[in-house]
Amino acid sequence: MIEHRPYAALGGNDLDWLTTRLHVAIGGLGRPEHGPVGALRAWNDDEFAPGSGFPMHRHQDVEILTYVRRGAVTHEDSLGNRSTVLAGDVQAMSAGSGIRHAEFNLAGETTALYQIWLRPRTTGGAPTWTTRRFPRSERTGGFTVLASGYADDVAAGDALPINADARLLGATLRRGDVIGYALPPGRQAYLVSTTGRADVNGVRFEARDGGAVRDEHLVTITALDDTEIVLAELG
Repeated sequence: MIEHRPYAALGGNDLDWLTTRLHVAIGGLGRPEHGPVGALRAWNDDEFAPGSGFPMHRHQDVEILTYVRRGAVTHEDSLGNRSTVLAGDVQAMSAGSGIRHAEFNLAGETTALYQIWLRPRTTGGAPTWTTRRFPRSERTGGFTVLASGYADDVAAGDALPINADARLLGATLRRGDVIGYALPPGRQAYLVSTTGRADVNGVRFEARDGGAVRDEHLVTITALDDTEIVLAELG
């Protein structure tokens, strides 16, 4: 079953500096029927105006993945990390026992990103932060594991390690490409088509639509336009 969550139907906020749409309801925002999917607790589609962002604030016991779609976001945290995360990059932050961080768009164009929150496998522990480039040209026509809570994925490639029963994957597709993703028994997924249309097991996705996948053994994606697919496999 695919529970289609069209971008046009998502709840969210429109502020002077931030436009956000929530694929998963959280903190009283979003549509109540758009509940969590497995370990997935939030998937926000955010657009930051130039010169804007979130000042220092605290998180605890949550895994936060940032997938930058367009522009750049500058991250700074209480561990002393500071980095500008560019389009195509992924950032992973394990809040653990507590971390403070800030995110700003210091560029002259709008920054678009997904911020994905996952339930941690274990609570507490030392917070961590990592980032890595994942050039779109290197994930054309198939999925690349971007972040994972499984040691084999991390050892086999460049996947960022996370403390969650989940993995995040990305694929860059040309119009007409067809790819499949096999879900192990008992696993769920959430996926989004970023910039173009796609057919997912017979369900048509417009750009930025999302969908919760349950009780499907194989997810077959046909690109109706050039697009990127971001998929979280979830326990």
